[in-house]
Amino acid sequence: MSRLQTRFAELKEQNRAALVTFVTAGDPSYDTSLAILKGLPGAGADVIELGMPFTDPMADGPAIQLANIRALGAKQNLAKTLQMVREFREGNSETPLVLMGYFNPIHMYGVPRFIAEAKEAGVDGLIVVDMPPEHNGELCDPAQAAGLDFIRLTTPTTDDVRLPTVLNGSSGFVYYVSVAGVTGAGAATLEHVEEAVTRLRRHTDLPISIGFGIRTPEQAASIARLADGVVVGSALIDHIANASTPDQAVEGVLSLCAALSDGVRKARVS
Repeated sequence: MSRLQTRFAELKEQNRAALVTFVTAGDPSYDTSLAILKGLPGAGADVIELGMPFTDPMADGPAIQLANIRALGAKQNLAKTLQMVREFREGNSETPLVLMGYFNPIHMYGVPRFIAEAKEAGVDGLIVVDMPPEHNGELCDPAQAAGLDFIRLTTPTTDDVRLPTVLNGSSGFVYYVSVAGVTGAGAATLEHVEEAVTRLRRHTDLPISIGFGIRTPEQAASIARLADGVVVGSALIDHIANASTPDQAVEGVLSLCAALSDGVRKARVS
């Protein structure tokens, strides 16, 4: 079993959801970003999504757009992001780590080279938001053949006709974008999320993680009662944006991560 399969199976046995945290590699600098990355599992992150900086992150709202700008300004690139994963793996062989981003940097790097180096570095899966299933042959299929999970996004506008196509070739987990819009947008109602999870479960046996608009331990707990995973990104990145020093950035992200984890872990306790 892959690290993602193992982690979600373990959490199912414990009757709790996964806390999935997102940060952008190299934000605000390589060293600070690496310190945050290394600290996330100890602060309660069950799965980590690591953003690959890109100049045009069209699915992302202001917080993550600015994180990309900071990271690129600090000279972060795809090679450095893969090196960051290698350094993370030196001290952590258990926490699943997924690279998230856009196809352009991967295309420029070279797909075969990227897949080989990502697997060697210790990456477990990919979320590439602008690669539709009609283009599975370009990245999804070779990535999965190499042992990397390929995680699909589904949205409120993905209807029952489209869902089987979107889920074709999906592995690891399904990422349900709970609001129509960009990252950091307002949160969906719990009724909407519950209906969406029920509908998705009719189409897939994969774990379902919910993201977009989750900012507080209370919101995370509410989602954790309904889904297999809770994804938080912009709220963590805000702590980096608002920090005066690198230490403050690390402390802010890890403190919020710990509070979110506490909310998720207590969500199903009767």
